[in-house]
Amino acid sequence: MAKIKPSKGAPYARILGVGGYRPIRVVPNEVILETIESSDEWIRSRSGIETRHWASDEETVAQMSIEASGKAIADAGISVEQIGGVIVSTVSHFKQTPAVATEIADKLGTDKAAAFDISAGCAGFGYGLTLAKGMIADGSAEYVLVIGVERLSDLTDLEDRATAFLFGDGAGAVVVGPAQEPAIGPTVWGSEGDKSETIKQTVPWTDYRDGTVEKFPAITQEGQAVFRWAVFEMAKVAQQALDAAGITVDDLDVFIPHQANVRIIDSMVKTLKLPEHVTVARDIRTTGNTSAASIPLAMERLLATGEAKSGDTALVIGFGAGLVYAATVVTLP
Repeated sequence: MAKIKPSKGAPYARILGVGGYRPIRVVPNEVILETIESSDEWIRSRSGIETRHWASDEETVAQMSIEASGKAIADAGISVEQIGGVIVSTVSHFKQTPAVATEIADKLGTDKAAAFDISAGCAGFGYGLTLAKGMIADGSAEYVLVIGVERLSDLTDLEDRATAFLFGDGAGAVVVGPAQEPAIGPTVWGSEGDKSETIKQTVPWTDYRDGTVEKFPAITQEGQAVFRWAVFEMAKVAQQALDAAGITVDDLDVFIPHQANVRIIDSMVKTLKLPEHVTVARDIRTTGNTSAASIPLAMERLLATGEAKSGDTALVIGFGAGLVYAATVVTLP
């Protein structure tokens, strides 16, 4: 019986660089109020959102990803040719095939990097990060680009009072590479498909194609059910990620949760009993909910503003449609 040669991957992996792209157009709550019965005060108190970015026709999923990726690669200090894998998490690329990751890999100038898309909603960045870590440990790639990107303005029903104000567009990217010590902890992830109706697309594309419905499909959610699940269940998952990494809240420097809602973030901080010294990402105030892009965008902003620094220990957790979730502890680049 032949023996398979063992992989020659790195012992560990870490995030080496981060980059973000936010569309040029900034959309205040006043624009949202043109189509729903509400108020700026209500939107801010319910979600914490003051403004969000919406993409133009030129700011495609691919183009935003390329912009964010270029910054991440430069931040990592490597060449594009060294990228061996491109993982893109998105729910708003409207071509079923080919994967947008292949276009991004080509236009960036990688040397035929493995490239594929994943669909894991707001937990997509965590899923991609975990896959990248595995690729590096396996030796199938030395450096992997993980991208979270969304154009959720294309999937927003501006007449839906529960969701019209929530979503924004943007792209965040990180380069994951080899490390000599642990810098990405074990991932605590999973799904609860019995709750899939709480966040979903209104109708299948085929219903719109066949004329069964006249309104273009959009994302809708049961706000209270999502809030309760996120606050109570995701705090438990976050704690499990800390335990898996072998640290406590006192060891944390930064908390970067999915930017779904400021009230959810604040409730998780309280439930986890995070010390005052922990910096908490609240990028949602000016970026909105960008699903798979929200964690890397928030990470990039914290580092750019100096609120977080290289080498800090951060807890990241994403959660959303599926319902799916993924949490891990990372060392910031």
